Amino acid sequence: MKSSTDKALFGVCAGFAEFFRIEPIIVRLIFIFLPVSIFAYLILAALLPKNPSLY
Repeated sequence: MKSSTDKALFGVCAGFAEFFRIEPIIVRLIFIFLPVSIFAYLILAALLPKNPSLY
């Protein structure tokens, strides 16, 4: 799920970080350094719902 509170662009990395209970910067660095992850990030940004527990 995407995060609606701690987001830089769409909240995908922060959502993954919340799910795995790690720091968002770690997930962001992984997405930056893996070339394929840029396309995966855009696809996930379009498909993942926002976190419903924060409404």
